[in-house]
Amino acid sequence: MKQLYIKQKVFSVRGKFTVKDQNEHDVYFIEGSLMQIPKTYSIMDTAMNQVAFITKKSFSFLPTFYVDVVGQERMTIKKEFTFIKANYTIDAAGIEVRGNLWDMNFEVLQNGELIGSVDKQWFTWGDSYQIQVLQEDMETLLVSLVVAIDYAKASQAAAGSATI
Repeated sequence: MKQLYIKQKVFSVRGKFTVKDQNEHDVYFIEGSLMQIPKTYSIMDTAMNQVAFITKKSFSFLPTFYVDVVGQERMTIKKEFTFIKANYTIDAAGIEVRGNLWDMNFEVLQNGELIGSVDKQWFTWGDSYQIQVLQEDMETLLVSLVVAIDYAKASQAAAGSATI
């Protein structure tokens, strides 16, 4: 089992994240686009090779993201219309998310087998997440999933505060 930590920079206009392992070594660098439609995120390894690319679908009623992970099929993450708590559907090879997406504490399964879990760390400066990776070949997919759902939640919060 491998643990990864995502710490979002608080005052980053672009949306920059660094993903570190349990020994605090950099594993991935994530950078969002600046004032670009559609919003995109690029996930790069330590050699600065792009290993995943996330694109927010433009002009959709509810947030929809396309996640392209090198060597894996494209995954679509779509927020469902609900009144009480966040719910997302994931269109990919047997990927399912169970748990509390609103609080960002959930498990990720593939064909019923647990491949990882995500826990939001509270009382930190900026959003921080702990990812437990049980299948190393799914590591990049798990990181991409966290980035996409975090952005969807942030967009929803910003839209909610703009209407007040």
